Amino acid sequence: MKTRNIIIVLILITAIVIVIGAKNKKQQQTKLTKAQSEIDSNTTSPTSVTAERKLPRLLELGSVTCIPCKMMAPILDELEEAYAGQLDVNFIDVSQHKNAGTEHHIRVIPTQIFFADDGSEIFRHEGFFAKEDILTKWQELGYNFTKDPATNKNTKKPEN
Repeated sequence: MKTRNIIIVLILITAIVIVIGAKNKKQQQTKLTKAQSEIDSNTTSPTSVTAERKLPRLLELGSVTCIPCKMMAPILDELEEAYAGQLDVNFIDVSQHKNAGTEHHIRVIPTQIFFADDGSEIFRHEGFFAKEDILTKWQELGYNFTKDPATNKNTKKPEN
């Protein structure tokens, strides 16, 4: 009898643990789905973002665990802040958004993709890309981003 009671108690405990684990997993999946939906709604295609705003765009595809990608993070932040209103700067973590790597034909990370203000891809670079080199490449592509120190506003002066 004692052995039977112990087995019943162990079965009940196991069932409770399984139910709680399944419930927690479902809650985590719901949270991930909501987060993914929010990210997806904020991460639109290169064409729609630039067509809507008519701004050139720098898109980096990488991972938060990749060393060169980590080195790129402050550069992207600086570009985003310094050239707000002139240049869209975006980052997609391909370890979290695996379809983005496939969609953009990524071979290595980080990869930076330059999009013209009409949404067309005009250049791509693989690996670490220094800030000065990024700005030089934009100039070569016909975009000259400047910061007006008098008004502390960003202005775009396209090359003719």
